[in-house]
Amino acid sequence: MNSILIIAHSPFAHAMRQCALHVFPDCEQAIVALDVLPNVSPEETLAAARITLAQQLHTPRSQVLVLADVFGATPCNVAQKLVDGVRSRLVAGVNLPMLLRAVTYRHEPLETLVQRALAGGTAGVMQVAVAAPQNQAKRKHSDQEIRDHQQ
Repeated sequence: MNSILIIAHSPFAHAMRQCALHVFPDCEQAIVALDVLPNVSPEETLAAARITLAQQLHTPRSQVLVLADVFGATPCNVAQKLVDGVRSRLVAGVNLPMLLRAVTYRHEPLETLVQRALAGGTAGVMQVAVAAPQNQAKRKHSDQEIRDHQQ
């Protein structure tokens, strides 16, 4: 089974883990979080990340999907030095739909898991239309509102 390592600015990694465990309480062993603290050097963070990843790669068949918050930021830069592209893969831009999709499909091969996570992350971001409650007319603008916005 694959595990998931979230590396993000503090306290985002642990918050994401807690959200995932709220939905999937039986996945405590499959999801690990590493918060990157502002007063810790990237080298120290990388050392902690290496230890965390090694713990997740405890058997020869273990694989890890690493999720980072922002491409180009310290958590992602650390993760890039961490993953090998074979037993561990990195996806940046983690959001909750991505994480939940990854947890759902964590039993699939790592390459498939990466694709599922990417699909969940992008499908989970959408503009939601504001609709008037049923049987209520939409509010019309008053003349005052229209004049306030004219220049």
